[in-house]
Amino acid sequence: MSAGQEQLSLFPSIDERAVRQAVAKELKAYKALCVAAQNRKEQQERGIGQLFPRLQPTETINELKARQIERALQFSLDEIERRIIEEKYLSTSRVKDINVYLDLGLTKDQYYMKKKVAIFQIATALGMI
Repeated sequence: MSAGQEQLSLFPSIDERAVRQAVAKELKAYKALCVAAQNRKEQQERGIGQLFPRLQPTETINELKARQIERALQFSLDEIERRIIEEKYLSTSRVKDINVYLDLGLTKDQYYMKKKVAIFQIATALGMI
């Protein structure tokens, strides 16, 4: 075994599926967090307090999560990676992988490699891994 291979084996392995699921869950929540922030801003502009009953006092945490996810999307991904994430996870409809890679003019292999890199970049930027 070479020195490089020994070095790599010192790091714990990462469950790619768990990372993908965790990031997908946060991206799905991100859509709702953005809507909530927009609604809150609209209420404040009109001088209206809490319009709906608040069941949990999570406003500050939600705003912080939305900003950090937005920052991760904006600064940790290249254009293709960002478009993959936007089309696959931030669309209002369910989109199949094949539709995304065909729309972007990528091969299946290119798409899945870019998608994997994007997921890991987001997970790293958010401190999940």
